[in-house]
Amino acid sequence: MPLEPITDSTNRQSHKQKDGTAHSIASQVVSIHDGSRSSFLANGWYSTSDLAVYLRVDASTLRRWRTARPPQGPPFVSVSERVVMYSALDVDEWLRSRRTVPGRDA
Repeated sequence: MPLEPITDSTNRQSHKQKDGTAHSIASQVVSIHDGSRSSFLANGWYSTSDLAVYLRVDASTLRRWRTARPPQGPPFVSVSERVVMYSALDVDEWLRSRRTVPGRDA
């Protein structure tokens, strides 16, 4: 079952590790409560570790993609030197752009 980006800080989703034990995955949340909610901020966000679980890659793979020249992987937002977030909309669009449909003319 794929992880959904979390839009409420109280929501947590369980994920089974390779050894079969479950641990909790919680995305960092961006929300605005003043009525001027930007569509960019209103959607779900993934942290690097959450997105790595979702894509089934190691977090170091995402870091390598970000630091490649030119950058690779889904678009990201550097919140600070140590905090990077990925918009669920951007990740969805990036995944769709990489989709291959066998038998369809290129």
